[in-house]
Amino acid sequence: MGMLTRTFHLISLGCSKNTVDSESMAQLLQTEGYRPVAHPEEAEVIIVNTCGFIAPAREESLSVLREMAAQKRPGQVLIAAGCLTQRYGEQVARQVPGVDGILGARRWMDILEVLRRLRRGSHPEPLYHLPPVPTVSQDDHGTHRVSIQGGTAYLKIADGCRRPCAFCAIPLIKGTLVSRPLEAILDDARYVQDQGVEELILIAQDTTDYGHDLGLKDGLAVLLEALLREVPDIPWIRVMYAYPGYVTDRLIEVMATYPQILPYLDMPLQHAHPATLRRMRRPAN
Repeated sequence: MGMLTRTFHLISLGCSKNTVDSESMAQLLQTEGYRPVAHPEEAEVIIVNTCGFIAPAREESLSVLREMAAQKRPGQVLIAAGCLTQRYGEQVARQVPGVDGILGARRWMDILEVLRRLRRGSHPEPLYHLPPVPTVSQDDHGTHRVSIQGGTAYLKIADGCRRPCAFCAIPLIKGTLVSRPLEAILDDARYVQDQGVEELILIAQDTTDYGHDLGLKDGLAVLLEALLREVPDIPWIRVMYAYPGYVTDRLIEVMATYPQILPYLDMPLQHAHPATLRRMRRPAN
């Protein structure tokens, strides 16, 4: 890899959930002594955290990877990470000559391991890091699972989804639901409160299923009440990515009771006709 300058440039594509993963990777890189730089040509390591959810996002990811590969200089390393590589890792490597490493979304936290392996010597073929794990791993190595953007913070509370909707690739990419421990989420919420954040946005593939795998009943309502106790100085809490079948009476009651929780629910209804919903494997309600 030539002379090590310990610099990286990270391009994050897709949704806010991907942005959180990108910022967590950046935290890990900085603990290892890597320094972020504003332009890819200045970096020793270029990481593109891809999106693979829908066709336009896949095309954008491939386009950005090709652009980065075309301008690579000797000694630079290009890593394709994220959702696209989780599902289509070998195809990405074939379609984008110049990619040095392939890292899937389920093991984003192994970015340093991938870099260490790449630094051990030349790799004429791409280095694949796609271990066969069933879910997104939760060993986040102490990183804050948040993305702070001005007065707003996105906080990831879970990954994956246990609903096999006929049209959706998320279970193929992320695996089934895995919720973060309640205390880990509260730690991150306290951290963003200390940063002066005005709005806390809870995100996951399905926020309303939070805690099911932890044995919690009405897990999102439990989490919201815990957040109200722990971060009273954050004026607004917003819930994103709800699933119609998991919006319970208790969740509605908690949202209606506390003005700190914004009266807003981001919930894709998809369709209204029962037969179409059955074909989509979505609940009719």
